[in-house]
Amino acid sequence: MAFTEIPVLDIAEARAEHTKPAFLKKLRDALLNVGFLYIANAGIEQDLYDRVCEAGIRFFDLPEAEKLRIEMKNERSFLGYSRLGNEITAHKADWREQMDISTPQPLPKPTDPLYYNLLAPNQWPQDALLPGFRQLYEQYMAQMSDVSIFFMRLIAESLDLPPTAFDPFFDANQQHKLKIVKYPDSGEGAGQGVGPHKDSMLTSYLLQASPHRGLQAQNTHGEWIDVPPIRGTLVVAIGQGLEALTGGVCASTTHRVVSPAAGQGPRYSIPFFQGVSYDAKFESMDVPAHVRALRQEVLDKEGGRKDDVEFTFVKGKWAHLGEATLMNRIKSHPDVSERWYPDLLRSLRAAQAEQASLDGASESKAFGSAGAAKQPIQAH
Repeated sequence: MAFTEIPVLDIAEARAEHTKPAFLKKLRDALLNVGFLYIANAGIEQDLYDRVCEAGIRFFDLPEAEKLRIEMKNERSFLGYSRLGNEITAHKADWREQMDISTPQPLPKPTDPLYYNLLAPNQWPQDALLPGFRQLYEQYMAQMSDVSIFFMRLIAESLDLPPTAFDPFFDANQQHKLKIVKYPDSGEGAGQGVGPHKDSMLTSYLLQASPHRGLQAQNTHGEWIDVPPIRGTLVVAIGQGLEALTGGVCASTTHRVVSPAAGQGPRYSIPFFQGVSYDAKFESMDVPAHVRALRQEVLDKEGGRKDDVEFTFVKGKWAHLGEATLMNRIKSHPDVSERWYPDLLRSLRAAQAEQASLDGASESKAFGSAGAAKQPIQAH
């Protein structure tokens, strides 16, 4: 049956030998059937969660001039502040403003591949205006890096793989990313906070920083299931990278954010995106046959419903993860792309226009063959 709620898993159970087998079974069920879950007792103190949320909310109170000083389009890396409505998901503007940062990285060398532009130092607000912000977020990202690697090893074990099965896909100084997001409640933007999408990497860990509902995951019946905030938890989303690596065994679930209704006040969230080596190639791993069979059982029961969210990691389309990721950024942030990647943006838009034309021709042909006698009513 399609899931109707999001499971909650307690990581403390994975750290005790007598409860670990039951935990791994619950984790495997969540991976195969849902692709979304809460984790409690991840290993981060509640005080750190609270301080990260408070500082993230304060960021949006900075003067506009200071936020624009560190605007994303200033750099090639897609790191920095993004104005309200500047990111595109599912071909529509997301009604949110945000700050993108990553774990510390040096500038790429001139001889590096173009996608190494994604590896770069952060743009930070002035400490005088937001004291301790940089240190706090660097501390949180370092701890979340450890959480994400530990959780990936639990995922491997739940699939009857060695705990280190995913280790070759990480760099020694692996880049991870984080967003600080504000969804305003003005009626002007009501609806799409973020459009339907799947996260691109292996796993994402969302800290819901205010009590608002809004996050929803889509089950295989096409129903939207609420993922409300639960204090002390992170919401884990399985990414397209993990789905690709495991040959579809781990489900990457479509999700969206609905804007707060007018008068509810803004919603805040802080997602952490586990990174993978941009030089990695996405061949499927050797997932045991009995686990693949379990996933097939799930698909058979659900009728094999196809979703219409674009899959980033199409086999044979990209040589490396970095190429797919860069093009995904170019599509999502046209303001940055127009400044730094105009040729790639033009080629992307040409490909999108060609695909739209093909889709339109296909729909027209289908309509003509399905019932030429049934003409649309003309409005006058």
